[in-house]
Amino acid sequence: MDKKLFEMTLEEKENYSKQIINESYNKFGNEVAVAFSGGKDSTTLLHLVRTAFDSTIPWQVFTLDTGFDFKEIPEFVKKLAKEWKFDLTFLKNHEITAETPLMDKAECCYTRKVIPLNTAIIDHKLKALMTAVRWDEQSARANEQFFAAKETPPHVRIQPILHFRELDIWSYIKKYSIPYCELYKKGFRSIDCEPCTNPLSKAGMERGGRDPDKEKVMERLREAGYF
Repeated sequence: MDKKLFEMTLEEKENYSKQIINESYNKFGNEVAVAFSGGKDSTTLLHLVRTAFDSTIPWQVFTLDTGFDFKEIPEFVKKLAKEWKFDLTFLKNHEITAETPLMDKAECCYTRKVIPLNTAIIDHKLKALMTAVRWDEQSARANEQFFAAKETPPHVRIQPILHFRELDIWSYIKKYSIPYCELYKKGFRSIDCEPCTNPLSKAGMERGGRDPDKEKVMERLREAGYF
């Protein structure tokens, strides 16, 4: 975590992110996918990509279908894909037959998120995956780098908005009048699968509404490929 980057103005943070995005294209060309959860952070990332490339998104966009998403999430994701005209691919583990979440939160996330994501990276022969993680959002992400090599499967994680704070995200969304998921108007600050997410007051921690058992194993999940 670089405190100097946290102290940048919003405009400086935007420009720094776009430098990372442009560098990504120079390094990896079209062999990149952008992870889009439908949340505020990944929506901001997609807008930054569009801004860097004259209102286009040159890479395919991946979104995970866990089977337990709030209905508002796929609705918003599909609507934005249509409005912004990007190549959207839903990723799902089709080998799962259980219709209820697994009691073991790490296993549930690994099965429904990590496996289909890693499979897609291999199947699409990607060199890099771009995500919208932030340093201050979760302690397991505090030491992340803008370009981070991952071994399983071999690829690079590109993380252009690590230096954005939660307030920066909302300031950016307001500045450019960016659409966002309706769940944020219902008291949610950080969104996961519906069984593992609750609304949260503004006074609490940003991810305080998420399942605490999953938050405890975040480091293990991220080592396996979770973002």
